[in-house]
Amino acid sequence: MDRQWKAKWIMDPDFYGLAPINVFHKQMEEVQLPPHKEELKNRHMLVRKEFYIDIDFKDAYIDITADDYYKLYINGKFVGQGPAPGYYFHYNYNRYNITSYLKKGKNLIAVHVYYQGLINRVWNSGDLRQGMIGELYLDGKFLLGTDRSWKYKVCKAYKSGGIIGYDTQYLENIDSRLLERGWREPEYDDRDWKQVQENNTFDHKLYLQETPPVAVYTVKPERVVKHADRYFIDFGREMTGQFKMAAKGNKGDVIEIRCGEELQEDGRVRYKMRCNCVYQEFWTLSGDGVDELEFYDYKGFRYVEVIAEESLINKGVIDEESFSAVVRHYPLDDDKLKFTSSDELVNKIWDICKNGVRCGAQENFLDCPTREKGQYAGDVTVAGHSHLYVSGDLRLYKKAIKDFALSSFVCPGLLAVAPGSLMQEIADYSLQWPMQLLTYYMHSGDIKFLEEMYPICENILNYFRQYRRSDGLLEGVKEKWNLVDWPANLRDGYDFNIEMPIGPGVHNVINAFYYGMLRTINEIKSILGMDYDNAEADNFKKVFIDVFFNKETGLFVDSEGSKHSALHSNVLPLYFNLIPDGNHKNIVDLIRRKGLSCGVYMAYFVLKALARIGEYDLIYNMISSESIHSWGNMIKEGATACFEAWGKDQKWNTSLCHPWASAPIPVLIEDIIGLSPAKPGWEEIRFTPHIPTSINYMRLEVYVKTGKIKVEYKNGEVYIEGPESVPVIRD
Repeated sequence: MDRQWKAKWIMDPDFYGLAPINVFHKQMEEVQLPPHKEELKNRHMLVRKEFYIDIDFKDAYIDITADDYYKLYINGKFVGQGPAPGYYFHYNYNRYNITSYLKKGKNLIAVHVYYQGLINRVWNSGDLRQGMIGELYLDGKFLLGTDRSWKYKVCKAYKSGGIIGYDTQYLENIDSRLLERGWREPEYDDRDWKQVQENNTFDHKLYLQETPPVAVYTVKPERVVKHADRYFIDFGREMTGQFKMAAKGNKGDVIEIRCGEELQEDGRVRYKMRCNCVYQEFWTLSGDGVDELEFYDYKGFRYVEVIAEESLINKGVIDEESFSAVVRHYPLDDDKLKFTSSDELVNKIWDICKNGVRCGAQENFLDCPTREKGQYAGDVTVAGHSHLYVSGDLRLYKKAIKDFALSSFVCPGLLAVAPGSLMQEIADYSLQWPMQLLTYYMHSGDIKFLEEMYPICENILNYFRQYRRSDGLLEGVKEKWNLVDWPANLRDGYDFNIEMPIGPGVHNVINAFYYGMLRTINEIKSILGMDYDNAEADNFKKVFIDVFFNKETGLFVDSEGSKHSALHSNVLPLYFNLIPDGNHKNIVDLIRRKGLSCGVYMAYFVLKALARIGEYDLIYNMISSESIHSWGNMIKEGATACFEAWGKDQKWNTSLCHPWASAPIPVLIEDIIGLSPAKPGWEEIRFTPHIPTSINYMRLEVYVKTGKIKVEYKNGEVYIEGPESVPVIRD
C-alpha cells in the first residue's frame, strides 16, 4: 500500500458484512466456491457527492478506484474510467488532474460503479469485493474523501440480456424508463437517494496505477444506410468500445441493436458472431424527450444495425446524426510508429496488425476484446513486443510482467491469465516470462525492475525443476496445460498427447522452452553481476539433441521415440540455438516446404528463428505470402485487424481481432529494417538492414526510449536518423 488514505471505502449496503470469496486456486485443484447471490451480480451502483469550494485554487486532483470498475464524472462531464484490473492485494487507483472540471461554489462528483460478479478473465470479480474509494485535493491539501455522507442508488435500467463469451460480460438491455436522468448534474434532486455503507474492514492494498487510464473518444461512422426497418452502420474498421445514439419516441418503444465484426452473405450484420458472442441488445425508450443510448461495457465490432418497427424508422424517432462509437484503448499516438513501403500488401498487413494491437491494448494486453478479454502470458510475447513499438510506451509491457509475477501467490510457476478470477495455467507461457523480462530490460534499461523481478525467475526455474527426469528433460508437467500451439488443428500433426493431463514420456516443445529459459536466466544473472553456471544448460542441450534429433532426416522429432517432425519441433530448437553443429539446412528446407503451418502465435517464433540464422528473404516471403496460412489471406478475407487464426474458418470460434497475430511489426522493424537496441535502453542503436531486392522503397518512423528514429530506403540507398548523441552501430 503506497500511502494511508483519509477516505473510507464505501459500498452498496447489500454487500456489507459479506466475507470475500477466495476465488484463487490451482487450475487442476477441485474447488467448490461458496455460493454467490445472483441478485448481487451485474450490479450498477450510482454514487453522488455535492460539495462546495469557497476559495481560489490553482490545482486540483482526485485519486479514485472501484471494484470492479468505475466511470467518473465531475459537474456532468466525463473525466475517466478504470482502474486497470489487479489482485486485491495489489489493487490500482487512478489520479486525475481535475482543475478544469471544478469551479468556485457548488460542485458534484458522480461515479458509476460496476460490479460484475462473474468468474472470468476480465476482472478479479465474483469475490464479493464491491465499492469504491476516492479523495480530492486542492493545491495539495485534502478537501474531501468518500465516507458515509455520499449518496447512492442501485440502477435497475441495465437489465441482463444474457451472458456472452466465456462468462465474459452481460448483454445490456437498457430500459430508459428506469434511468436516473441528469443524475450526473449538480442540479439533480437526490433527496430520495440513500447513504452508502462504509467498509472499515476492506482488504484492498492500493497502489497508484503506473499506466494511464484508457483513452476514450468518439468516432463517427464511415457509412450509414437507411432501410425500411433498420439502419446499417459501418465504422470502416474493427474497433473496441460502445455504440452510441439518441432517439425520441413514445414510452415503451423498443429499438434493437446488433453489432458484429463481419457481414453475412445477405449483407446483414453477423451479430451471432463466430467468436461465441451474440451482440444483440434491446433499448426501451422512456417517452420523456430525447433518450441517449449509453452502454457501460465494451465490445469489439465494426458494423451495427439499428432495428425498429417501420413506423419508428419513418417518423424520425431515431436521430441518425447521433450514431457514433465511443472508442477506448490504451492511449496511442499514431505518429509514434509510421511505416510504408512499395509493397502494398505488406502495407495492408502492417495496418491490420497495428489496428489489432490498438484494439487489444486496453488496461491490459487482451487476447481479444470480445470472447475473453483476458491477458495471457504467451500473448504478451507477441502483442507486448508489438505494442512497445506501436505506442513508444513501455509502461503497459512492464505492468503485464508485474501482473504475472504477482500471480506467483497461486503458483510459483505462474498463471497463464493475470490478473483475473479465472484460474488457468499454461506451461509454455510461464517459461517465456523471463524472456519477456529481458526484452523489457533491453528496451528500457530499467535495472532496478530487473533486480526486483529476478526472484520470480528463480521461482519459475525451481518450479519446473521438480519435473526433471534423471537426464534433465522435463517429463509429466501435468498440472499445467502443455499448449504447443493453438488452435489444435494448427499444430502440424504434433504427435505427443498433450490433452490434460498429458500422456507419458517427454516431448519437444516444452523442453525447448525450458532450455530457452535456462539461457535467458543466465543472461539476466550476467547483467545483474551474479555468478552463474552454464553447465546445466550445456548438458541439457546435449540430452535434448540425443533424444529429439533424428540424424537420418536432420530434423527434430516431436517426442522421444517419435518419427514425426512437426514445424514446431524444429522452429524452437532453431530459435533457441539447439541445432547440432549449427547445421540448420534441413530445418530451413522444412520451414520453406511447410510455410506457416502453425498458429499465428507460433509464427512469431518461426520468423524470429529464421532471423537468427540470416534467412531474411524467406522471412519477407512468408510475411508477404498469400497462402491459406498467411496475413495475406486475412487481407483477402476482409480483415481490418489481425485475426486469431489465418482465416475465418481455420478455427471453430475465430476472433477477428487478436493482437497475438501481430508478429510482422517487430520482425519488420528488428529483422528486415534492422533496428534493435545495442545497449539497454537504446543508449546505442544497432542498425543492420536486410531489405529484399524486390522492394525499392521503405520508410519507418519509430519512437524508442531515447527518441525518434527515422529510416528511409530508396533504390538501394539507406538513410537513418536517430536521436542526437545516441551512437548508431552499423553491422
